[in-house]
Amino acid sequence: MTNPADNRPDSAAANDAGRRGLPDADVLISGGGMVGLTLALALADASLTVIVIDSLPATEREAVAYDGRSSAIAEGSRRVLDGIGVWNRMAPEACPILDIRVSDARVGQPASLLFLHYDHRELEAPRPGKRRPGPTAAKPAPMGYIVENRVIRRALLAAIAARRGIRHLAPAQAVGLAREPGQARLTLADGTSLTGRVVIAADGRGSPMRKAAGIRLTEWEYPQSGIVCTIGHELSHQNVAHEHFLPSGPFAVLPMVDDANGHRSSIVWTEKRELVPSIMALSAESFAAEIQHRFGDSLGCIRLLGLRWAHPLKLQHATRYIAERLALVGDAAHAIHPIAGQGLNLGLRDVAALAETLVDAHRLGLDIGVGEPLERYERWRRFDNLMLMAATDFLNRLFSNDIAPVRLARDIGLGLVNRMPPLKRLFMRHAMGMVGDLPRLIRGERL
Repeated sequence: MTNPADNRPDSAAANDAGRRGLPDADVLISGGGMVGLTLALALADASLTVIVIDSLPATEREAVAYDGRSSAIAEGSRRVLDGIGVWNRMAPEACPILDIRVSDARVGQPASLLFLHYDHRELEAPRPGKRRPGPTAAKPAPMGYIVENRVIRRALLAAIAARRGIRHLAPAQAVGLAREPGQARLTLADGTSLTGRVVIAADGRGSPMRKAAGIRLTEWEYPQSGIVCTIGHELSHQNVAHEHFLPSGPFAVLPMVDDANGHRSSIVWTEKRELVPSIMALSAESFAAEIQHRFGDSLGCIRLLGLRWAHPLKLQHATRYIAERLALVGDAAHAIHPIAGQGLNLGLRDVAALAETLVDAHRLGLDIGVGEPLERYERWRRFDNLMLMAATDFLNRLFSNDIAPVRLARDIGLGLVNRMPPLKRLFMRHAMGMVGDLPRLIRGERL
């Protein structure tokens, strides 16, 4: 029960629950970002009670200036969002990715003639001896979508407000974690105490809950920062996502839905860290000119829309995803280089796997905070996350240089893969999150 005046726990209800010896909720989620809110909705749909402790007010999470980023939503992630009833709220503002063009380039010079082109139509390969589908056949699905983070958060928050079984405490901050017999206890900054069967740390890269549990990190910093912004441009992007590999790091131009500003794209620009302060200090016109210098004229005249942000890049991976009555999801468990746009997708795959293990255990009458339910989640997700982290780290190191023999080898590699449709389809399905042991939500099934 929530007090609507300040969105804090009703102390009378909490005290009553305490007198009955019952937890305040089945699941306490520390962190109200996109991953935490998605998990809350998935669990509530399966009749678990959830309390979300969110450090920011909803109005701030929806604001453009919160981080200014857009996210690539892979097909597997779209199915998760659709399965919890959220995708239809954001679909009108989601731009389909129909093609991806990967090329090696130098600043101010044409891209290599050897490149890799992913076309969503190639996913539906004809079987031997069969003709291609006729014009009345269903269109192949996009490889993914680009959606502004504020649009995702707005859709999630609207669904949270309409869903029973979820208490959303915002702004509120979890500052203490205690594991007790049969339950976990969170202490909030205002002194409120909450109990649950299990605590989920969805509280980001600096996760206080992870630190409170004594879980260590394997981590290192890249000598790069990521610059993100939105640009307007003269010509249509045709739903094509571009990834140029420049000597300083990958430079991505990602298609967005047109709005009153006209044609738009999201920029994810990896640059040497020591150069970023001077780049960020440029005027809007000079900044747009630098983008055009790197990308070329295929979109016509480019202009900066709104603000720009820079984020230091690092890789980190928790040595464990679980402890007694605690599980880590999303950035609390792992953070990767944005080279493949998979950060949020990994978090949503965590959500799909953890929700399934907790719901299955709950239906069997098992304790969801210890033993097999949490261990199954860790086994399910750790290897997949580790492999993608290794792949993105390798690709960033391979392409973020201008060594001539390495450059020639990687260009030949891109060209060869481009001529091998079965291998291309496999890579495309991996990027879509549709390979491996898939949770029910990603298979398009209900929990």
